[in-house]
Amino acid sequence: MSEPRSRKRGGGRAGNTRRSSPAVIQQMPWRIPLNTDRPTEPLSPEGVQAIHDGAMRVLEEVGIEFLNDESREILREAGCDVHGTNVRMGRDFVMEMIAKAPESFTITPRNPDREVTVGAKHMLFGNVSSPPNYWDLETGKVAGTREQCANLLKLTQYFNCIHFAGGYPVEPVDVHASVRHLDVVHDKLLLTDKVVHAYSLGRERVEDVMEMVRIAGGLSHEEFEARPHMYTNINSTSPLKHDVPMIDGCLRCVRRGQAVIVTPFTLAGAMAPVTMAGAVVQSVAEALCAIALFQYVRPGAPCVFGTFTSNVDMKTGAPAFGTPEYMRATQMTGQMARFYGLPMRASGACTANVPDGQAMWETSNSLWSAVQSGTNIVYHAAGWLEGGLIASPEKFIMDCEVLQMIQRYFEPETYATGPDDIALDAIKSVGSDGHFFGTEHTQERYEKAFYQPFVSDWTNYEGWAAKGGVWTAERAHNLYKEILNSFEAPPMDIAIRQELSEFVERRKSEGGAPTDF
Repeated sequence: MSEPRSRKRGGGRAGNTRRSSPAVIQQMPWRIPLNTDRPTEPLSPEGVQAIHDGAMRVLEEVGIEFLNDESREILREAGCDVHGTNVRMGRDFVMEMIAKAPESFTITPRNPDREVTVGAKHMLFGNVSSPPNYWDLETGKVAGTREQCANLLKLTQYFNCIHFAGGYPVEPVDVHASVRHLDVVHDKLLLTDKVVHAYSLGRERVEDVMEMVRIAGGLSHEEFEARPHMYTNINSTSPLKHDVPMIDGCLRCVRRGQAVIVTPFTLAGAMAPVTMAGAVVQSVAEALCAIALFQYVRPGAPCVFGTFTSNVDMKTGAPAFGTPEYMRATQMTGQMARFYGLPMRASGACTANVPDGQAMWETSNSLWSAVQSGTNIVYHAAGWLEGGLIASPEKFIMDCEVLQMIQRYFEPETYATGPDDIALDAIKSVGSDGHFFGTEHTQERYEKAFYQPFVSDWTNYEGWAAKGGVWTAERAHNLYKEILNSFEAPPMDIAIRQELSEFVERRKSEGGAPTDF
C-alpha cells in the first residue's frame, strides 16, 4: 500500500468552529470546561491506602482472567505469573507500569479546532453510546436505525457542550453487523468534526476505524501515529475477566499511538461485592491490570481509568444508576485515579424509561458526582435512558440544558470577587429602600449576568399555560425537529470525502468484519 500524500491543511479540518448550523437556540460557545472546585473525597488517606492494598492483593493473590492469548504471552514475558488464563501480577510491576502513563494528553480530530485535552482539570462531555433501542414522542420505543443514529449524531455536532462523539448513539440494527461500523463511522465523520471512537470488537473494526479517521484527517500514517486522533473504550467482563476482542483492540490502538479508556462495569451486589468499598477495589484491580499491560507494550500510551460502579435493585437484580451509592463510588474512584495519576472517565446515567422527572434527577446525580469526583471524561452525558437500553433525542436535549448549567457554574465570573463584583457602590446607591433593576451596575451587565436556558420555561403557571402548557419533553421534541431541519454538516475536502467513501465501499465488498450470523 502506497503512502498517501498528507493533506493536513487541505480540508480535513472543518475550519473555524464558529461556522455551524443556523441558530435554533442561543447556546453557549464551544469551550472545554475547567473544573475549579476541590473534589469531594469521602475516603481518608487510610481509606485510599486500604482500597489500594485491596486491589493489589486481588492482582497478587486472586489474579485476573486474560482470555486474550497475546496479552498472556506479553504479561508472561513481563514476569507475571501466568497459569492457564489466570494472570497474577505483583504490585511493584503494576505501579511501575502505571507510573509510565501520562496524567494528561490531547486528542486531535479532523478539525483541530475541536481538539480536546484529557486530564488535569479539564472536563469533557460525550453523547449517549450503544443503546439498541430508540425512543421519541412520535415513535415510542423501537429498535434503532441508521437514520435515527444519524439524527443523534447531528445533535452531537450541534451542541457545543458535547465535546466528543462516542460509540453509536443508537445501535442501527437495520445495518448488518459486518458493515455497521463502516456505515456509522462514515456517517459520523461526515456529520461531526469532533473526536470519535472505535469499538474494540475484532481486528477489522478497530483497523477500519483507525484508517477512516486517518483519511478524514488528511493524515499520513506517520502523522496519524504521532499523536492521538481517536480513542477506544473497553469494559472488563466483571468479575475479574478481560475478554479477547477488547484487549486486542486496545493493543492495536496503543501500538499506533491512539487513546484507550478501560472501564470496569461493576454492579455491587451482582458482579462485584455488595459493599461499595469492595466494588471499588474490584474495579480498580480490573482497570489497573489492563493499563499496566498497555504501558508495558507502549510506555507513555494515553490511557484513562474508567469507572462504572453502581448497584443493583436487590428486589429485581436490575441495574440502578444515579443512586447515592453510585455517587459515592464515583467520588471514591476519583480519589483513586488521582492517587495513581491517571485521567478518569465516569458517566451520565439513569434507570428511568422515559424523559421524566426520575430521568433528570438520576442523570443530574450522575453528572454532579462526575463534577465532585474530578472526572475528566463523562460518557453518556446526553440522551441515555433505561439503564443504557434506550437513546432519546428529547432526553439528549434536556441533558444538554444540565450540561450547559454545569459549564456556566464553572465560569470564573460566577465567583469573581473584584471591586465591580463586590458592587459596593451599587449597594450604597440603592440603600435599604430601593431595587437594583435600574442601577447602572445592573444595566451594564444584565444581558449576560445569568445563565439563560433554552429548554427550561421560567414563566409562571399562567404564562406557561397561555403558551399552550407545553411540558418539558414536548419542548425538547420540538427543538429536536427544528435542529434537524436546520442542520448543516461541517465541511470536508471533496478529495478526502471521496477517498473515505471509496475505502468504505472497498471494505464492504471484502465483507467487512466477520460475525456469528
